[in-house]
Amino acid sequence: MQETIVVTGAGVISPYGIGLAALQAGMLSGKCCLAPAGDMYPDFEGTTAQVCGLPFLAEGASSRYSRTDRLAAVAAQDAVADLDRESLAFRESGVVMASTVAGLSEIDPGIVQDPIAWYRHGGLARAASYPVSHVAATVGESLGIHGPNCAVSVACASGAMAIALAANLLLDGAAPMILAGGSDALCPFTLSGFNSLQALDPGPCRPFDQNRKGLNLGEGAAVLVLETLAGAAARHANILAVLRGWAMTNDASHPTAPHKDGIGLADCMRRAMEMAECGADEIGYVNAHGTGTLLNDSAEANAYQSAFAGRSRPVPVSSTKSYFGHCLGAAGALEAAITITAIRCGALFPTLRLTDPIESEGIDWIRGEVRHQPLPLAMSVSAGFGGSNAALIFGSGRP
Repeated sequence: MQETIVVTGAGVISPYGIGLAALQAGMLSGKCCLAPAGDMYPDFEGTTAQVCGLPFLAEGASSRYSRTDRLAAVAAQDAVADLDRESLAFRESGVVMASTVAGLSEIDPGIVQDPIAWYRHGGLARAASYPVSHVAATVGESLGIHGPNCAVSVACASGAMAIALAANLLLDGAAPMILAGGSDALCPFTLSGFNSLQALDPGPCRPFDQNRKGLNLGEGAAVLVLETLAGAAARHANILAVLRGWAMTNDASHPTAPHKDGIGLADCMRRAMEMAECGADEIGYVNAHGTGTLLNDSAEANAYQSAFAGRSRPVPVSSTKSYFGHCLGAAGALEAAITITAIRCGALFPTLRLTDPIESEGIDWIRGEVRHQPLPLAMSVSAGFGGSNAALIFGSGRP
């Protein structure tokens, strides 16, 4: 019989602030964090969501940590606030962290203009933070964790895949508990890249709306503490949620565009439901990938119609990227935390600015006010460039 995987900690840093409580309060208030890029990116005329007041870490460490590293470390520290960090189980824990930007934001044009001067003035430490693996290493180093340490970078599905891979590692007995999630900071290079693809909406994004114009970029980090139910029970841990099912697939269709019919994503959701041993009617809410781009939202709607065909009622779906944008490698982890929050407080968060939903059958697009209702099971869906897909199904703390 397969072990049950549970969530016993959750750390978040988002444009709402630090902590799951700040995230929940911001989401329930309906506050949108998207705004003009401002002083942080004066050359970018667009809309972003930024984390303000990012704490500095231990003296001497911050010079080696990129902004993405620091976001990850703060979220990880928040996640383990209630754990005994001197215990053997904690020290032998694992880390699986996702990122797409990593330390790219620290590498400025000065490295091309005068590389010698750039390196002499601290450039080496900034360049060393560039590899995606540095984010996972930072979490392990900052917490003194000696178990397996893994980095994940599969575009915008990275954060969710980190959680799914961590769950698989737990089933394999690789560590007594694993910290899993994602972190990404805003970065001029990333902003320029999406702008060149004409994928950015100059104003606040409108996922799943007929008049959508693209996505907005945000930043943040989320880290979940995962362990087996047996391990959590042995230490009398507080269980936030149960990870009932998960799956990962690939469209194998195009380097950037999703398959227009969403076949890979639909298959991913079906596999996650099979693992969770639940029917399509039992999923009370789907936190969508929902970027606001023309291709993604259309393909995603097709995937829902396929995966949830035969339901007795339309499946409730919303995109919470409408609150603080697309956080890239952190998106799947942040949205997993939001999905857990939705279950714990019985709230289905609407897609902001959704006034004219795209045509689709069998989908209940959540809009307007927060919808309050019991939510035994909910799914978080992520997709990324290259056709990477991930689906996570969470249930309440009673497995």
